[in-house]
Amino acid sequence: MLSKCANPQCSAPFVYFRGGKLFRWDPSHAQDSRRVEAGSFVKTLSLKVEFFWLCEDCAPKMTVVFVVGKGVTVKPLLPVFKKAS
Repeated sequence: MLSKCANPQCSAPFVYFRGGKLFRWDPSHAQDSRRVEAGSFVKTLSLKVEFFWLCEDCAPKMTVVFVVGKGVTVKPLLPVFKKAS
């Protein structure tokens, strides 16, 4: 359940989704997911889907990423440079 912004430096509470950005992470797509062989196909078991939210102040500056060995974390977005006209 979401309770606050995914940025550990931010304490904005999640009350309702009006602003910010919501991220969905499915562990079955990660490298360490469990795989089961059933007949002639391999099925990946979905452990559970997790949601992460960045508040409207953090969302324009950060994103949520999955890092192998660390799990889900936030990182700053790269600045977008505009061409001089």
